[in-house]
Amino acid sequence: MSEKAKPVAVGDQTSLHSLPPSVGFSLASAARILAAGGVIAHPTESVWGLACDPNNRDAVARLLRLKNRPMEKGLILVSGNAGHFSGLLHNLSGDQRARIDATWPGPVTWLVPHFDQVPSWISGVHHSVALRHTNHPFTAALSRAFGGPIVSTSANPGGCQPARHKFQVLRYFGNALDFVGGGNTGGRASPSEIRDAASGRVLRAG
Repeated sequence: MSEKAKPVAVGDQTSLHSLPPSVGFSLASAARILAAGGVIAHPTESVWGLACDPNNRDAVARLLRLKNRPMEKGLILVSGNAGHFSGLLHNLSGDQRARIDATWPGPVTWLVPHFDQVPSWISGVHHSVALRHTNHPFTAALSRAFGGPIVSTSANPGGCQPARHKFQVLRYFGNALDFVGGGNTGGRASPSEIRDAASGRVLRAG
C-alpha cells in the first residue's frame, strides 16, 4: 500500500481507557493503517477528517486526490501530544508560546514558521505550517498510538460541505478509504479557529 511502512504499538493505555471499548479496539487498527500508508476518516472536534502519515508522500498525494485539493494549499498537522510539535515551536518567542499554550489542547489551529522542517507536500507554498494540539479523545489517542502528528483535513471533496456524520463520509468516499471510525465528533458547530502565531491574528473564527 505504501513505499513507507512501520510497525505501530498502542502504548498509551490511558488514552485507551478513556474511550468506549469498541472505539478503543478500532484505535489500534487505525494506527496500523496509517503506518502502512493508508488514508482514514476519523471524527474531530467539529467535523469528520481525513488523515494519513504526513511523512508519506504517496499517502498525502492519495488524500489530496480524494479531496480534489491542490497541494499548494497545505495541510493541518494534528496531535494529542504537544511534544510532537516541539521542534517547530522552539523558535517562537515566549509571548508567542504563551498565546499558543493558552489555547491548547483545544480546537485552535496555529500557523507557525516551519523553516523547511516539514515536507513541501504538507506546507504547500507557505512559509508556515498549521498545527493543532487536539483534545478530541479518539484523534488525540490515535496520534499518540501512531507516534507522531497526523494529517487531518476535513472529510469532503472540494466544494462540498464537511462531513459531520459517518454516513456523510461514506456517501462522499464510499469504499475509497481504508478505515472509517472513531466514535462521534466533539459536537462543535464550527471548524477549528485558525490563528497566526507571529501576530496572534485570527485568520478563521471558530
